[in-house]
Amino acid sequence: MGMFTSINIAATGMAAERLRSDVISDNIANASTTRTQEGGAFKKSSVVFAPVSANNPQWRTPFLSSDLDNGPGKGVKILEIVKDTSEGRYVYDPDHPDAIKSGPHTGYVEYPNVNIVNEMVDLISASRAYEANATVIDGAKDMFSSALDIAR
Repeated sequence: MGMFTSINIAATGMAAERLRSDVISDNIANASTTRTQEGGAFKKSSVVFAPVSANNPQWRTPFLSSDLDNGPGKGVKILEIVKDTSEGRYVYDPDHPDAIKSGPHTGYVEYPNVNIVNEMVDLISASRAYEANATVIDGAKDMFSSALDIAR
């Protein structure tokens, strides 16, 4: 394990959480969008994470003698951004330009399937995870600085 491995791992986490925050912000910004370019109401998106190392899909303790070269992991990557295709809420408003003209939902407008409260909780979670990774980087820098001071 190299000297900068912990910084590289935390940096992958920071990049992933930044993208997660961007996706959540997009969901919040479009919470009342009833018409998109694809047609229909906006559908919320979610980010799916995966470990960086394909050979090491699960965490292993670095204190066991077997497989110490792989260590506990190599960080996180974005596997994909997925759309939630579930239906949104329907509000009866026959005068709305996006009201459904025929079928069982005639006169109703479909609003996005975005729950603002859940999105805000997810945004706080992403922010805290970003801060935790930044703290890891600061701690690693402090350790490197202390090691250099000892060497003097």
